[in-house]
Amino acid sequence: MNADFIAGLEFWEREKGVSREVLMAAVQEALLSAAKKAVGPARELRVDINQKNGDIKAFAKLIVADKVISQHDQISLYDARKVKADAKVGDEVEKEVTPAGFGRIAAQYAKQALMQKVRQAEKAMILTEYKDRVGDIISGTVRRFDRSDVVLDLGKHEAVMPNKERVPTEEYQVGERIRCLIKAVQEGPHGPEIILSRADTKFIVKLFQVEVSEISDGTIEIKAIAREPGFRTKMAVYSRDSKVDPVGACVGLRGQRVKNIVRELNNEKVDVIPWSSDIKTYVTKALEPAKVKSIEINEVGHRLHILVAEDQLSLAIGKRGQNARLTARLTGWEVDIDAEKSVVKGFDQKVAEAVEQIAGIPGITREQADALVHAGLTRLEDLLSAEAGDIADIPQVGENAAAILEAAQAEAVRRNS
Repeated sequence: MNADFIAGLEFWEREKGVSREVLMAAVQEALLSAAKKAVGPARELRVDINQKNGDIKAFAKLIVADKVISQHDQISLYDARKVKADAKVGDEVEKEVTPAGFGRIAAQYAKQALMQKVRQAEKAMILTEYKDRVGDIISGTVRRFDRSDVVLDLGKHEAVMPNKERVPTEEYQVGERIRCLIKAVQEGPHGPEIILSRADTKFIVKLFQVEVSEISDGTIEIKAIAREPGFRTKMAVYSRDSKVDPVGACVGLRGQRVKNIVRELNNEKVDVIPWSSDIKTYVTKALEPAKVKSIEINEVGHRLHILVAEDQLSLAIGKRGQNARLTARLTGWEVDIDAEKSVVKGFDQKVAEAVEQIAGIPGITREQADALVHAGLTRLEDLLSAEAGDIADIPQVGENAAAILEAAQAEAVRRNS
């Protein structure tokens, strides 16, 4: 056992960061239990471990007696003087009582004790090392899968990314190195667990804080964020410094900053929009690239009724309603989007409107206007370019042609003055 024992101590000390003193104390406690079972109820039993070569010996402190009544507590004067030459009756003498084959038994107990102490130390180290790192980004290697959960190796410790914290569009391979958000450090069935996430919106926030210095130093503030992991994220940003373009800073020169984040997110779309205290401006930016026609605000119901052109409706709503959903989450308002009905005017309606316009010119009667429109003169401009001879043959006009053209000229002067 000796060589294996020393090698085991060195391994756990190096790999798990548990001090040798702590491990030795645990092993000695375990070996004492083993010795008590192997030796029996010896008086003041102790176990000694040679830390250089791993030799293990058991000792009992016995009282020297003329006549030995209890072998567990007493030793004869003859045997005592083999250990201590000047021993006398009544003295205490420590005698080695290591039983035959004790090394094998001790090895089993030592291994169990080491494993238990290492597990306890790991739990304590997880709490100490990671409880203040919640919200940070960390890299880990995919080690294995526990059903749908992903277990990652962080070096000294393992962490788990539960299925609900995975991005549904991502597939992970054993040995692959990925970055995750430390979402929580919590007590699990087997002690403290490090919970990781790639689906949490805070993962996006942290990526931007790392990539965009203006966010990390507080120049730019992330006002709101809405995300459907793996598909699309909308993020509203704001800066109190009028000289700073918050969207431009987040996107970066030639889009490099946001491209780095999109690459980390395996091509999830990221929309960065300017935040505004004016809800109409805010929601209009949030719905881009769709163009908004009008917004009706219901303050009581905290609801927005948005009208867009018919050809913009699918763009505004987005695939499976994604754009509308994210906009609602981002702004905090309920959002209803409808297409503005385009009215196609019929021929009769157009004629009636033209008659109304011509009849609205002082000096031209409705009957004259009706006759002029049916003759093709539907606008004031048409009358201005006509001559009296051109319209004199029109019924209801006749000798009134010159007066009608004078009325048109007067109306043109009035409109231009």
